[in-house]
Amino acid sequence: MNKPNNWKDFQKPTEAALRDRLKPKEYSVTQEDGTEPAFNNEYWDNKRDGIYVDIISREPLFSSRDKYDSGTGWPSFTKPLSNKQVVAKKERGLFARTEVRSQQADSHLGHVFPDGLAPTGQRYCMNSASLKFIPKEDLEKEGYGEFKELFAD
Repeated sequence: MNKPNNWKDFQKPTEAALRDRLKPKEYSVTQEDGTEPAFNNEYWDNKRDGIYVDIISREPLFSSRDKYDSGTGWPSFTKPLSNKQVVAKKERGLFARTEVRSQQADSHLGHVFPDGLAPTGQRYCMNSASLKFIPKEDLEKEGYGEFKELFAD
């Protein structure tokens, strides 16, 4: 049975609730625009099939089918699952990068760079601390059954 995707009705918790719920690194990355260490994070070398969701809202963000080893030490993707759940914002300042945030939770996820692989030429370089991985075998029970077809081989 497919449980409802609670991310569709998501309401962001208070700062205090987020501090209680998230690990310090998760809070730093998602709420304070932090960055975790390269090659020392949970998903940089994850090779399992599944999707990556926002750690706060659980909105679906990326597919393992679009993930690749960029050599940077962070999970990198050629594209998001949907442009509806991922928001790109130009940063100001010396480096003027393009920040990537989740639409529902407004979590800082990472950055997008124009040096990626085909078909997009984009490299969505994400922080593992902002993501939760849902393996393909758990998609249905976790309420993401609509994404099972991505992994039908």
